[in-house]
Order: sequence, then C-alpha cells, then structure tokens
Amino acid sequence: MAEERKAGVDRRAFLKGAAASASVAATTTVLAQSAEVSNQEAPPKEVGKKPKKLPGDIVIDRPGSDFMIDVIKTLDLEYMSTNPGSSFRSIHESLVNYGGNTKPELLTCMHEEAAIAMAHGYAKAAGKPMGAMIHGTVGLQHGSMAIYNAWVDRVPIVLFAGNGLDAMSRRPGTEWNHSVQDAAGLVRDFVKWDDTPVSLQHFAESTVRAYKIATTPPTEPVLITCDIDLQENPVHGEDLRIPKLARSRPPQGDRVALAEAAKWLVGAEHPVILADRCVRNQEGVKLLVELAEALQAPVVDLGGRMNFPSVHPLCQSEARRALVREADVVLLLEVSDPFGQFNSISDPHHELRFVGKKDAKVVNISLQDVFIRSNYQDFQRYLPVDLSINGDAQASLPALIDEVKRATTDDRRRALAARGEKMKEEHAKERQRARSEAAHGWDLQPITTPRLAAETWNVIRNERWSLAVSDRIPWARRLWPTTEYHQMLGGSGAQGVGYAAPGALGVALANKSKGIFTVTFQPDGDLMYSPGVLWTAAYHKIPILYVMHNNRAYHQEIMHVQRMCSLHNRGVDRAWVGTTIDNPAIDYAKLAQSMGVWAEGPVTDPAKLGAALKRAADVVKSGHPALVDVVCQGR
Repeated sequence: MAEERKAGVDRRAFLKGAAASASVAATTTVLAQSAEVSNQEAPPKEVGKKPKKLPGDIVIDRPGSDFMIDVIKTLDLEYMSTNPGSSFRSIHESLVNYGGNTKPELLTCMHEEAAIAMAHGYAKAAGKPMGAMIHGTVGLQHGSMAIYNAWVDRVPIVLFAGNGLDAMSRRPGTEWNHSVQDAAGLVRDFVKWDDTPVSLQHFAESTVRAYKIATTPPTEPVLITCDIDLQENPVHGEDLRIPKLARSRPPQGDRVALAEAAKWLVGAEHPVILADRCVRNQEGVKLLVELAEALQAPVVDLGGRMNFPSVHPLCQSEARRALVREADVVLLLEVSDPFGQFNSISDPHHELRFVGKKDAKVVNISLQDVFIRSNYQDFQRYLPVDLSINGDAQASLPALIDEVKRATTDDRRRALAARGEKMKEEHAKERQRARSEAAHGWDLQPITTPRLAAETWNVIRNERWSLAVSDRIPWARRLWPTTEYHQMLGGSGAQGVGYAAPGALGVALANKSKGIFTVTFQPDGDLMYSPGVLWTAAYHKIPILYVMHNNRAYHQEIMHVQRMCSLHNRGVDRAWVGTTIDNPAIDYAKLAQSMGVWAEGPVTDPAKLGAALKRAADVVKSGHPALVDVVCQGR
C-alpha cells in the first residue's frame, strides 16, 4: 500500500475527476485520467516550478461507500443487479473490491428494466429480496415499469438509486442532467417506502428499515437514494453503528372473525375457495390443502402464485365460473381482483353482468385494504363483502383451519366427505378433457400451443422443475401436474411487457443453487424489450431453458384491432398493421447465439420439436442457458 501511495494510485478509489471515457487496458488495470488531460500528452515540466498535483495523487483510505457496503452485507442480499452508472460508481467499486463481490454479488444487466425484473423473479423463487442499483434520473425512468410490475405483484425488492444532491459538487453536463431534487418522486406511487439519507448513520438505519418494510407483508419494493458525495467522501472518525435487523411476523387476521368465517364455510352446501397470491412457500401450499380437505371444498387457483396442487381432486380451477355461480359461501384469499370474480363487463359494450349467487356470503382475507395508493388503479373495482378480514392469508390459515375443525360435527363431516367424492370424479373428467382437447390439431403448422406445452413437459417431466413465468401458455397449467410451490410462479403482476425474459432469469438464478431445472415460455415481443438479458444469462452462467412462443406478432393487440374493425364496420384485413413482428421475421436463435447462448431454430416442423427441446435441456443440465425458437400458433 505504501508503494501505491507514492505512485499516487489507489486500486479501491474511483477518483472524482476521472473521465468517463478512460480506457480499460485489462481487467486488473484501470487508467483514471481527469477530463482535462485525457487523450492528451503530458506537458513538459518547467524548470524551477513545482509539479501540479494531479487527481491521481488523492487517496481515500475509507470512503463512505465502504461503510455502505458494510451495512448492505448485514442484510440477506445474495445478489445486486445493475446496469452500471456513474452516480453509484463509488458503491460499485466498494462492492467489488472492499466487499469482495460476494453477498451481494454484482450481476451485469443491459438495461435497468431487466435488472429490476430479474430481482422481481428472483424474490418469488428465493422467498427473499434481491438488490438492484439504479443510475440517477434516467435509470429510474428506464426501470420504472419493472418497479410497477413488482408493486402490483406484491414482490419485495431493495432498490438503491444514485443521485447528486449538492449542486455545488456536480460536474458540468451529464451529472446535472442525471440528478434530481427528489429521485423517488418518479416512483413513489408504487414503492412501499423510500428515503434519502444525508449521513452515513442515516443510511445505515434507513437501509435496515427498508429491508424490514420490504419483507413485511404486503411485501413490496423499497428505494434508498444514495447521494454521490455521501458515497465518495471519506469517513472522518464518526461513531457509526449498524442496527440489527428485527423482522416482523406476518399479521394474522382477527381470530373472532376467522371463527365466524369457519362457521359459514362448514355450514355451506356449495362453498368455494379462490386463491391468488395466497401462499409464498411450500408450507402455505400444505396449509391450503389442509383447509380444503377439512371442508371438502373446491379450490380455484387463480395463478398469481402456485397456491394449490393441480393433481389434487379438490383442484377445480377450470370450473371457476360455474362454481362461483352456484356458491353460497365464497372464501377469497389474497385475490387481486375480487370484483372480477363475481362480475363481467362486456367488450366493447361495457355492459355489467353479475355472475354470482345473489345471497352468497363472501369472506375476504387480504392485506389489500391495509396498504393502498390512490393514483395507480391496481386495486380494481370495489366489491362489498360480508366479512372482510385484514390479515395475511397464509398467516391466517392455521387459525382458520383450527376453527373449521372445531365447528365440524361428525354428521357434517360425513356430508362433506360425500361432496368430496363428487369433486374427485369431476377432477378426473377435467384432466381427461384437457388431454383430449390438447390433441386437436396436433400436427398443424405453425405449431399449436398445446403441443408446445406437451412436448416441453415430456422433456422436463423427470426433472425437479420450475415454470418461471406461468401465465403465458395456459395449456401448461392445464396439462402439467403441479405439487410444489416453486413449480409455477405467476406472471409480471401488472401485465407489463418486458418482464418475462429477465423475470424468468431471476427465477433461474434463485433456482440454480437448489438444483431446480428452470424453463419458461418466452413471448417474442417481450424478449425484444430486453434482448440483452440473454448476454447476462450467458455471462453469469445461469441455467435456463427459454422456449420461444414465436407467433411473430403482438397477438393480443391483433385481436383488439380486429375487434375495433368489427365495431367500426370495417374489414379486418389490415389489423396486422402495427401489430406483427414479421417481414423480416426475427431469428431468435441467431440473436441468442450472438450473445453466447446455445440456441436452435426456428423450429417449424412439429415432428422435430421434441428432439430440439431435448438437446436444449441437456445444455441447461450442464449449467448453461439455452433457447429454442419455436414458430407457433397465436394462442
């Protein structure tokens, strides 16, 4: 270190005057030059004059960013995803050198939206948050859609945004353009909490608080803004302390209210349980199975998470409308749209139709009413319910199960068993119906989505598998037998295009250490939002199988335009304008190969699909990402 100081070099400090364009000669040598002298020859020394002190002579033994990394390392953050930016350059350097690039490990992403979406998918699979670093105003603008997706999906992410608060310290030009008075103002409507620390002790306490808030249900993203000067200035002997993280237990619903709900459910002739984002781990799945079996009540899994095993005879997800229509008691468990379960609005006429039973009793267990914002309308239309219980659904299940068992007499238990036998028959019929319907058009070209789902299942069926994004191909939910929470993890939350590719990669990252085979059906248009995620997968060696659902269009939008054509009494022959991804067709295999990902396709012959998927699966099992481009039907 003494020799380094004599030479004016500190391998741990990015110097304030360093030019953004300084060239990197090798991974171990960085030449930092001031803006004034970069790309210029050093002037000759004048005799008798003292040499001018250059920025390289400055040595900061302990920058504030080192302490920030000390704080972050006390939290359970395995990874930190980012697209690099100068506003957090000091934290970046401290993480990779002072922090050893471990816990968290830095992940390089090509776009802020991809970095945040990766953290979104990771949290659902890992059961804990991941960190993401964002650069100033432009990074937050790029990443705001991904933050909103996580907000609607009730997913915890710990976000760090760099920003220059002190105008007197900002370098002219870019640093002014990328700084803001209130960085979190852009996304405050869809983060659970944010803060802008003005001291290192403030940073320590707010960062620990942010993690606690993010992981307390309802779990959501949080944001800490990191001032540039706070990062880069040296620590001057402050008595800094890192507070201990004190986790909060998920809140259980009121016991008296749960007992009332149990009496209604036990006495019902046609109860139904609707679960959306009810469970967050396998323990939650087991609890929901126990409740359903105690009631012998059908369960509709709405798919926000994998809530209930599809192989269980009480799983009646495909009969949702019929069950709600006949139900005398309906139990909603963290359902994101309660109103939509009992009502439909025709399109384009906007005619409201009630599809439930007029005198049905509705019980809603959720934290949706506890934490709600006004500007963004993700809370859906208001539904009056008979018993609204504020509490975390999974945390409330044990008490509800106890109350159900207490309220069930021997006579009632025999009646419930008879109901269960009928549902067992219906479940078997539905499974057979799904297989029969999937066989329709088996050899058609483009390849049908049922065949795509079936051929993919045939390749992964003997693996411990996870379908990272499970709302893209409905046939997978109908055909694949699910038993474990990790097997299907829902979608983006806010239906924002651009989540699927990086979100699935985040799931695969969490699954990597568990030995879980990660697969996802990847929409073509979605991949083009952040195609650079393929490079991230290759660089960080994250094993995942991307099966392209390449219908060469934004197919949903084609149908919307077709509907408008019909409404306006015009032909649908031009509905393809502005909605198709063709002429030229994108070669996703070549795209993936260009970024170091093994890929094959486009596969157009259904007879060749299985073999291509098998080759790709072998690559994934060797520890690398793979992609198969499959040209498919629209749906």
